[in-house]
Amino acid sequence: MTPRSTGSPARTTSTAPPIALRHRNSWRRLALFIDCSAETAKNPDFLLTVEGVKAWEAAHGPIPAGSWVLMRTDWYKRNASEATFLNADAQGPHSPGPTAATIEYLLTKGIVGWGSETVGTDAGSAGGMNPPFPAHNLMHKANRYGLASLCHLDRLPPTGAVLIAAPLKIVNGTGSPLRVLALVARH
Repeated sequence: MTPRSTGSPARTTSTAPPIALRHRNSWRRLALFIDCSAETAKNPDFLLTVEGVKAWEAAHGPIPAGSWVLMRTDWYKRNASEATFLNADAQGPHSPGPTAATIEYLLTKGIVGWGSETVGTDAGSAGGMNPPFPAHNLMHKANRYGLASLCHLDRLPPTGAVLIAAPLKIVNGTGSPLRVLALVARH
């Protein structure tokens, strides 16, 4: 999704520049993966907090400006069934995601985007948060990006991967299908 999806006059898929950062003479964006799979296995309504992000930073280092931050939950393993992937009942959808404070904290770090393995960039309960759907709304209002329905984050290290996410240039588009690729150095 592009920042235009919030209704602001910001970029669309046809006007957004490639998501790239000039670094060491090549075009790429660093991707960081916060593993919340154990918590999500116990609680499908798990919310990643600022404290959780700070614990990740204590273990892996500070989040650099210009990077993607992706929440690993192993939720993609549910995508064989619409019912288990959406995980909704009479109370609404139940899926993990970030708190509003977490997104605000990540924005202070200067990240380029946020991603998740669930149907959207927010938790299932995000409609009741303040603001509603904070990952979607706060990221896009800050001219940042969101990726959803990612797969196989469990195959990637917490740091060191390079993410390639190139949207289709749909005129006035507020979102686009993507084939997101992560590159990892061989050792």
